[in-house]
Amino acid sequence: MDTIASLFSFITWPVSWVIVQFHKMYGAVFGPDTGWAWGLSIVSLVVLIRICLIPLFVKQIKSTRNMQALQPKMKAIQERYKSDKQRQSEEMMKLYKETGTNPLSSCLPILAQSPFFFALYHVLSAIASGKEIGVIDGPLLESARQAHIFGAPLAAKFMDSPEKVEALGASITDVRIVTAVMIIMMSASQFFTQRQLMMKNVDLSVKTPYMQQQKMLMYIFPLIFAGMGINFPVGVLVYWLTTNVWTMGQQMYVINQNPTPGSKAQDAYLQRLLKGITHSGEVKGRRRKNVVKVIVAKGSDRNENERRFFVGLSKAGFAAQPDGTVVKSDTIVAEAEGGAAARRQQPKRQTKSQRQSSVAQQPVVKDSEEGSEPAAAEATTSLEKKPQGSTEAAAQGETQGDKPQRPSRANSGGSRQGKSGQGQRKGQQRPKHPSSKK
Repeated sequence: MDTIASLFSFITWPVSWVIVQFHKMYGAVFGPDTGWAWGLSIVSLVVLIRICLIPLFVKQIKSTRNMQALQPKMKAIQERYKSDKQRQSEEMMKLYKETGTNPLSSCLPILAQSPFFFALYHVLSAIASGKEIGVIDGPLLESARQAHIFGAPLAAKFMDSPEKVEALGASITDVRIVTAVMIIMMSASQFFTQRQLMMKNVDLSVKTPYMQQQKMLMYIFPLIFAGMGINFPVGVLVYWLTTNVWTMGQQMYVINQNPTPGSKAQDAYLQRLLKGITHSGEVKGRRRKNVVKVIVAKGSDRNENERRFFVGLSKAGFAAQPDGTVVKSDTIVAEAEGGAAARRQQPKRQTKSQRQSSVAQQPVVKDSEEGSEPAAAEATTSLEKKPQGSTEAAAQGETQGDKPQRPSRANSGGSRQGKSGQGQRKGQQRPKHPSSKK
């Protein structure tokens, strides 16, 4: 670690100068030799660096989203050219160029912080050794060596020997307790930052190997930092814990205000936006109008969260406009209510037994060739066809043929036996059409 830190010795002078300037400010309040003055100086150094790295953080967010969207295409290229690695690499680079995606953009904030991190490590190691470095001369060096955070010197490490810790004016127990707590907090903040990204700000509709890789990193990174943390001075642990907390808060803000399309965070954001529109009757703020404008422009390409948002707008009686505003629409409310009423008035489906029962309860009509007199007496009257020109036979209820037939009626209500040899038919019979022949 000391060898790596020495590679960034060119930046130790700017880092030490910034720390000394903040120390002057906090020393006037808390005292120049206190751990608060030196600890807050390191925290302020982190805040200053992270503010300067905000543009890189924005690029990191965009690159991460682009990589998620490109995973299906990348997988298709790998399957297509799996036997030709050179062609596969060429197609990958072509895809990155066409979409404007840089895979290294997701690592830019960490890479940009690395020089400052190792420079601070180099400064604190020099303080622990009692060597002047940068603008930290004799009086400032002695002041930094006396500064303690909860009983642990800024330059002390978890793995330091008791003799070295005693030389800094502290006990080995205090140093190991403080460093262990800070290592745990540093690893936990790293884990929750990555988990927050994976659980809330990932498009769940796209299952890609990239998501599996990120889940693995969510568990591996905290373990790596925990293993490295035992060799970090207390001041470096303060630096790394502060930058992790800053990253977690910054990421939380981005997830809440500019979530990834298709993620749980986008669904929560659109539901909050819908609630605000329903309450105020308008879209407030330029950024919210831009969100609605983009969703309207997508048309049929909207994801499930965006379609649910539009359904909620319609139910509330609003229509989204291409410019990102909404208008009150009574037609939408009327259509929604009419559709609901139509659904409520739709008759229920009947079972087969219910349909047969309803048919059995209908009155049987007696048909004749001339047209049209209904059966007046009973539902079990003969329904057979009458011959043409024989109105007398029709009046007497005779059947077709040369031999007249007299219908026999059963007292049980509805069975009829003919002399034509067809046997008995029980129950009510469906009337035959006059044109049909027996």
